[in-house]
Amino acid sequence: MINWILSNWFTSLLIINYLVALSAAFFLIRSNQNPRKTLSSLLFLVALPFIGLGIYYFFGLEYRKSKIFKRKELTAHKLIKDWNTRLYLSDEKLTEYENDFLEERVKLVRLLNYNQSAALTLQNDLKVLINGKQTFKSIFKDLDEAKDHIHLDYFIIQDDRIGSQFIDKLIAARKRGIEVKLIYDSVGSNISRNAKGRMKDAGIEFHAFMPVLFSNFTRKANYRNHRKICIVDGHIGYLGGINISDDYINTKEDPSKLYWRDTHLRIEGHAVKSMQLQWLLNWYFVCDHIKNETDLVIPDSYFPEIDEKKNKPVQIAASGPDTDWANIMEAIFMAITTAEKSIKITTPYFIPNEAIFTALKSAARGGVKVDIMVPKKGDSWAARYASRSYFREILESGVKIHWYHRGMLHAKTMVVDEEFATIGTSNMDYRSFDINFEINALIFDEDISEELNDQFYKDLDYCEQVVIEKWVKRDKWNKMKESFCRLWAPLL
Repeated sequence: MINWILSNWFTSLLIINYLVALSAAFFLIRSNQNPRKTLSSLLFLVALPFIGLGIYYFFGLEYRKSKIFKRKELTAHKLIKDWNTRLYLSDEKLTEYENDFLEERVKLVRLLNYNQSAALTLQNDLKVLINGKQTFKSIFKDLDEAKDHIHLDYFIIQDDRIGSQFIDKLIAARKRGIEVKLIYDSVGSNISRNAKGRMKDAGIEFHAFMPVLFSNFTRKANYRNHRKICIVDGHIGYLGGINISDDYINTKEDPSKLYWRDTHLRIEGHAVKSMQLQWLLNWYFVCDHIKNETDLVIPDSYFPEIDEKKNKPVQIAASGPDTDWANIMEAIFMAITTAEKSIKITTPYFIPNEAIFTALKSAARGGVKVDIMVPKKGDSWAARYASRSYFREILESGVKIHWYHRGMLHAKTMVVDEEFATIGTSNMDYRSFDINFEINALIFDEDISEELNDQFYKDLDYCEQVVIEKWVKRDKWNKMKESFCRLWAPLL
């Protein structure tokens, strides 16, 4: 037997491959996923020995239902339960707010209010930050003025010029006695051993999110932490598209550098409590020494009393493999389907799932003015062509597509009917909706919506509109590249 296996090693490996593939196929069918996704995965398992198993392992497993991400113990923590009870809105209260200002948007609030960790908060002051210069100036100022704690969760932290300044600020804060805790994604970030040593010596606690070997070769490994969260003293928070990297700094010193257009949001008020909860969930996940609720100490200072005078209604939507529902995608879907006048979207990657794609086409054909702004070139060849594969059908539905040609458009925003807006980390693609950890602020405020609308029109000065008559005449080679890249859309 052993001699036969050794002399027929390839056949033996093939048999083992298909035995494992058969087991994988069984669990895949039992998972009751989207039939199209299930059939695609089964095809890979059968047609591509060895490679198919790899594709299934990295991209076919569904973790949202398997609950491998430990979170229930934290949400059962007394302080979290007390906070949720204080902020959770009853149906009677939502009906009152519906009559006052929410109107049709109350459906969106109810959607996320169903999960009590996504409460609608009212006492908030908001500031929209355009590009890296404004954002880093504001964040650095708040880091310098921190009094109790700094909590961070970033997809990308580069050990470059701006990254070094950022780390210096954290070290300085820790030396002042401020608690500093940092989560960074091990695939997206590149922090040198020296920088880690400096932070450790200063007493900063930091952990990599889901570490992987050879991160340079796993850029699209599943379940990455794509969030950008900065929390200062429990009442100031930042989220949006801007990571910690020189890429986000536009300078005249290097004219060859790609211009980076992005949007971030500073929140001061009760919505930061929701952000703090999401940060705690991730901190609980990355800390191996925390085994159960009793190991986790949550000081009252993490959720301080806040007396914010401004009244901007905000709901924090977070999604990922640790959530029971695809919260951000469902919120965007609800906002699109309840739109009456206009929808304006900026996104670096337009690779929508079937639900969002259909909702946008239906809205446009129903008389809603839909404008989508995407980068003409972007930073991903495959994503660029995959995005373009959706253009013809959506253009024929009456949607206007604007190509941003000044540089890389990385902002992730949407404005609906000039009264609702969202800013966050989620792109308009499969990966953000179904795979990565994301966080968005849902803003029910006309002033912020108007400000984002004004910025949209400013950005239009650097756009060219995609015209359907010209688009259908593009060459066959480009069409082929688009079709090929679209096959891999769920993986991009």
